[in-house]
Amino acid sequence: MWGPEGLDEVEAELLGPPEDLKGKDVLEIGAGAAQCSRWLSAQGARPVALDISHRQLQHALRIGGAFPLVCADAGALPFADASFDLACSAYGALPFVADPVLVLREVRRVLRPGGRFVFSVTHPIRWAFPDEPGPEGLSVSASYFDRTPYVEQDDEGRAVYVEHHRTVGDRVRDVVAAGFRLVDLVEPQWPAWNTSEWGGWSPLRGNLIPGTAIFVCVRD
Repeated sequence: MWGPEGLDEVEAELLGPPEDLKGKDVLEIGAGAAQCSRWLSAQGARPVALDISHRQLQHALRIGGAFPLVCADAGALPFADASFDLACSAYGALPFVADPVLVLREVRRVLRPGGRFVFSVTHPIRWAFPDEPGPEGLSVSASYFDRTPYVEQDDEGRAVYVEHHRTVGDRVRDVVAAGFRLVDLVEPQWPAWNTSEWGGWSPLRGNLIPGTAIFVCVRD
C-alpha cells in the first residue's frame, strides 16, 4: 500500500509490472515492519528492509520473512554504489529528516543506472489543514508555506517525534537536486470502497483534498 487511500502496487505498478520484479534487488527505506518487503519477496524480488528504528525491525522479525533487515540511517546507507535495481519508501524516512536531499542522493548512489525510486509522503497541502477527519479538518488553519517542523517533546524537553514540511515545489526541487529525473507525481483519489476513518484520514476529507503524494524518480 502506498498510503491510507488504499492504492496498492498491484494496481499502480509504479515499480513496474509485478511479474518483472522477480530477481530484482530492491531496497525498502523506512521499512517499519517491512510490509512492502514482504510483498516484494512474494513476487520473487530480493528486498532489503532498512529502518533506523530497532523496535520496528523487531516487529518485522517477529512477523517473519526471508530477507535481510538492516538498522541504519537513510542518510548514510551502508551499501556499495549501484547495489539495487529499485528502491521504495511508503511514508518512511523522508518526512522525518531535515535534509531530504541527503537521503535522495544516497538512494541514487546505491541504485544502478536506470534504477527507479518511488516514495510516498503525506501530501504537502495537508500541512495547512487540521489533522481531523470531520468537517473541522476542511478549514485552513495554518500557512502552507510555513516550513517550521512539527515537534513533540517528552517531559524533559527532548524531541521524541519530528516531522518536516516540504511544499510540492520543495519536493520536486529536492528530487532534481539529488540527480533524479521525476517521471510521475501520483495523487491517489479516495476510492469508494474505502470507508475507513482513523486519525486525520476519512472519506470526507479524501474526496475533497489529496492525502498522499507519490513521487516516481529515475536514475538515468
